[in-house]
Formats: sequence, structure tokens, C-alpha cells
Amino acid sequence: MRVLIAESDLFISSPLIRMLRNASYTVDHATSGSDTINMLKYYDYDLLITEMSLEDMEGHDIIRQIRRAQITTPIMVISTLMQPQAKVMAFAAGADDYVIKPYDNDELLARVQALMRRAHGFAEPRIKVGPLELDLSSRMISIDGQFLHLTSKEYAIMELLIVRRGAILTKDTFLNHLYGGIDEPEMKIIDVFICKLRRKLQRFGAGHMITTVWGRGYILSEQPEQPAPSAPVSSAHTASNLREAI
Repeated sequence: MRVLIAESDLFISSPLIRMLRNASYTVDHATSGSDTINMLKYYDYDLLITEMSLEDMEGHDIIRQIRRAQITTPIMVISTLMQPQAKVMAFAAGADDYVIKPYDNDELLARVQALMRRAHGFAEPRIKVGPLELDLSSRMISIDGQFLHLTSKEYAIMELLIVRRGAILTKDTFLNHLYGGIDEPEMKIIDVFICKLRRKLQRFGAGHMITTVWGRGYILSEQPEQPAPSAPVSSAHTASNLREAI
């Protein structure tokens, strides 16, 4: 999952960025309201965490412009402002949650996970797709109860495929999710990751679940593609072939 942090002071945001990255989230940082809005327009984020005041505009103005641009990314406000009016303004502008500093790290992570689940339409932290199960709380994937050992990049790809199951995901989507436009490798790296994932899934008999949609990308499906049925062969034709073979 990918998070954008909007905070003018990198020194202040560093502990939050470090905590989220330690929890295996991909994290980007914006220092101004205009940068925050532009990054949300051009990149696909699962969550925005913003302060109530940035160097060029107030937090509620940022949120209002994001919602006017029809951007539905969940928004969490983190602020030292405890007055009810500050919360009312944030929620009225379109925020989804409001956290007061100082906060407990475990509670913040739980609220982050809850916001992301709701945004993708999941009431529970566990998502099942056929034999696959993703636990968003522990960030673990299992197949029929057996833990699947994945690298951080492999997990990020599988998480995206499971959360957006049934949707065709392009290689650009994967690159954006994994690298966020920073030092992106060649697009063929996605094919390499998918190949490795299929091998790991195949050990559990689930290698068919990642399907290639030629010219478009990849999709996670529960059932393997069924080959087209062949035309029935008549018994007379079979007998004729046998006679010729003899």
C-alpha cells in the first residue's frame, strides 16, 4: 500500500515516515499543498496523511481542493489542534479521520489500516481470494493456511493484486506502486516479479491465479482459464483413422 505524507518540515515527518516504512508501506513526502494536490492527481495513493497547516495553504483548503478534483483517496489529518472547531473544519472539507498529536504508534497504524480497508470496501482485515488469504493487519499472505514467504516487493505486488482482485493492472500501475516515479527500473522488471510469484504460488497449486492479459497487464483470478472445448470426434472417423494406421 502507498501513503503520501504532507508536511512542510521533513524533520517533523521523519519519524512517521520511518514507522510506516517499517510497517512495509511505500511512503512519499510532499512539503506543500500544491505538491500534495498534484501528486494525488498523477499518482495512485491508498492514503494521504496531512498536517493542518503547510507552507503555502491551510490543511482544510488542501482537502477541499482534493475533493473538488474528484480525488477519493482517504485523508487522515494529524494535528496538535485539539479544538472541536478544527476537527469540524477538517471533516467538513472532506477528511476521513483526525488524529491529535502526540499519538500512539500502534493506534495510528490501526487507524491507517482501518481507513484503507474501508476505502477498498473491506470490513474485515482478512481478504480471501480462493485459497489465498491476505491479512492487512499483519501484512502476511497465506495459501490454505500456509505462510507464503515473499520479499517486500513481491508482497507489495500480491497485496495490490488481491486488494484489486478482478481488475486488470498495468505494468505502469505496478511500477508506480513499487517505486513512485523514483529510480524506476525498466518495465520488464514487473514480468520478472510476476514470474517469481507464479513459481512460489505453483508450489501450493495456485500458480494459475495470476493471469496475463496480453497487451494490458495482469489480473488475479480464482479459477484457471479453461481451454476451449475441442470438437467431438465421431466413432466412424476414429475407426477410419485406426484402419489407416494399421
